[in-house]
Amino acid sequence: MSQNKEQWGSRIGFIAAAIGMAIGTGNIWRFPRVAAANGGGPFVIAWTIALFVWAIPLLMGEMVMGRRTGLGTIGAFRDFVGRKYTWMGTWIAVVCLGIMFYYSVVMGWCVKYFTLAVSGAFKPGITIIETEAIWNMFTTTPSQTILFHFISMLIAGFIIYRGVSGGIEKASKIMIPTLFILLIIAVIRSLTLPGALKGLEYLFSPNLKMLATPKIWLEAFTQAAWSTGAGWGFIITYATYTKYKEDVAGNCMIMGFGDNLGALIAGMTVLPAIYALAPTAEFAADALSSGNTGLTFIYLAQLFTKMPAGGVLAAIFFLAMAVAALSSLLPMIEVGVRNLMDMGHNRNKATLYIVVSGFLLGIPSAYSLNFLDNQDWVWGVGLLVSGLFVSFALMKYGVEKARNKDINTEWADFKVGKWWSRCITLFPVFFVIVTGWWFMQAISWYPDDWWNPFEVFSAGTIIVQWAVLIVIAVLTNNWFADRIREGRDITAGDVKA
Repeated sequence: MSQNKEQWGSRIGFIAAAIGMAIGTGNIWRFPRVAAANGGGPFVIAWTIALFVWAIPLLMGEMVMGRRTGLGTIGAFRDFVGRKYTWMGTWIAVVCLGIMFYYSVVMGWCVKYFTLAVSGAFKPGITIIETEAIWNMFTTTPSQTILFHFISMLIAGFIIYRGVSGGIEKASKIMIPTLFILLIIAVIRSLTLPGALKGLEYLFSPNLKMLATPKIWLEAFTQAAWSTGAGWGFIITYATYTKYKEDVAGNCMIMGFGDNLGALIAGMTVLPAIYALAPTAEFAADALSSGNTGLTFIYLAQLFTKMPAGGVLAAIFFLAMAVAALSSLLPMIEVGVRNLMDMGHNRNKATLYIVVSGFLLGIPSAYSLNFLDNQDWVWGVGLLVSGLFVSFALMKYGVEKARNKDINTEWADFKVGKWWSRCITLFPVFFVIVTGWWFMQAISWYPDDWWNPFEVFSAGTIIVQWAVLIVIAVLTNNWFADRIREGRDITAGDVKA
């Protein structure tokens, strides 16, 4: 069976793709809302610490696994940890694809709202009632939501079909600078609004006493985990295409900082706009507590129309959302494609399989918001388990061995100290605390029927769906282990720069 010969054309291309992987809709719609709900400045501090304690260490670990094996998630666990742990790689791949099925739908929303903004649907004087009616009309019209879900999968599939350097890298080199330019234009316009500084002051409020609040830390670690893509299998996959002399620590630091920078710029756009344009404090509070979709597609769609050239800013904002969604959708598809390629399929056939199945299995989420919310809940928390498996793999391999042999290479510009090893070793503790907190949240939402697997956000729906996936992954362990091709050790110089 032929070895994979695809590579990133340059380090800049790899980093652009990796930053695109990290920056998604969560940076633009979730970060501002969660930061505002958790005191602004104190949350930003806790979130930055979480970047170094949780996200960056996991990103480095994933890159080590991908480079050491030259395989996607399934093969990486087989070769890096041991044959009997292949099922953990299957878990990571399926969780990532589970998110892909509905994430394409979310990208479709952003594309649709970009077309609405360009066509002038958000007219000056429009009310919240009207923007909510637009949202409800769109999301309850399956022909529309499925159409834009199809368009999203088609765009992403075309890029993946073109390969690593000719598709993902080329697109990322265009998308990521474009995304930052769009966000910078949006933040400049937002900050020039009368009263915008109130929102900025709130985002960076130095109320350090709030750091004693456990919930702030739990929310910060959750945001860091979900936002950066740490533990998702993205970087295991992307690392298989890296060259011999690659600075693992330096690249992962840039990814983490790029992700946080994107989120901060989004926060500096959204919060000042809300505080400047909201007619009352109650209106601002309602907007920030309305959830991701309510904040973005109902409140901001209305607020943009209250400023001069607001229609232009709305178009820029929703285009930025669509680009961010696309840059995160690409690695989700690539995780599936890479694993199929490891089983002997060529890229063209593997891409076709993943894109077609992604479109078909995404239709229920396009059809029902409740189904989409349920899948987001189940597999969003499931990503924490994926991170746990990565940390287990590194501990079994040897964290100090990984740090000294795979990260602190002679060509690395950035040398990592023992803090990295300690963070990986402590990861199971972080996992128990954060995941346990989410389960307790779910039980508090449904005190009488938390066990019910048919409730959208119940603990029961997570337990049942996770159990099904684990059983399938364990039963297919040997089947996948036999069919994944033999890996290659990139770090041994098999693929030269």
